[in-house]
Amino acid sequence: MIYFQSMRGLKIAISGKGGVGKSTVAAVWARLLARRGHGVYAIDADPDANLAHALGMPRELADTIVPLASDDALVEERTGAKRGRTGQMFSLSPDVHDIARKYAVEWKGVQTLVLGAVTKGGGGCACPENALLKSLVRQLVLRENEFVILDMEAGIEHLGRATAAGVDALVAVLEPGSRSIETAAHIRRLANEIGLGSRFFALLNKARDGNRSSEMIARALPGAPIVGVVPFDEEFIAADEDRKCIIDLNGRDYAMEPFQQSLNALTVLIEAQRDNRKDVP
Repeated sequence: MIYFQSMRGLKIAISGKGGVGKSTVAAVWARLLARRGHGVYAIDADPDANLAHALGMPRELADTIVPLASDDALVEERTGAKRGRTGQMFSLSPDVHDIARKYAVEWKGVQTLVLGAVTKGGGGCACPENALLKSLVRQLVLRENEFVILDMEAGIEHLGRATAAGVDALVAVLEPGSRSIETAAHIRRLANEIGLGSRFFALLNKARDGNRSSEMIARALPGAPIVGVVPFDEEFIAADEDRKCIIDLNGRDYAMEPFQQSLNALTVLIEAQRDNRKDVP
């Protein structure tokens, strides 16, 4: 297998309906990039945080990760306002330059951060903890040479127009089924709204009939490149139940091929888009 190496960092946001396996994809891609010698940040931006689990991180180490949105002292120190209160003045661009270094927990070459859930009051997402998280994501995404994998909820809550400028790809993970495809179409609409429409890609997971399912996705998401198809595998489910990353399964190197191929295909498409943007006067 020939790996395609990006000359620059990669910023990949991964989203999809709950249960489609997006955390599995995020974890395997992060581990593959780390195996290739890259320093990788894996950011768990899903309120149902389980990325550390998918990375195969031991429970005792995962338990040391501090969800940033629930760290009252950090939120107040950086934004000037208390978490969870409404009607406060707070900084919309807090200082976050050292947060990744201080709060990330390393496992197998991957630095993991958990953003945590934001408690939304009457002001929606206009709260100090959300300002902190968005600033952190923006800072990591806009640093040119970083490799960043974002495991996101279907609402892509932490991406805005300023952050989207640095995201190389928004990948919607789908499984065969209408609800999964409807969620992916919703994610695509959100991507268009923040300027990520041309960087939207699809990945089919848990496929029992790859060709038929790919055709269904192509009809539902016309023009969206499908970067890969991962077959359904009972051992992947067992690995998840055992808190193992599937990259660590003994004797199953061949099962990594769809993940490697899809990551390579995505990287090639990203580099091509970067070249096209350079050519635009």
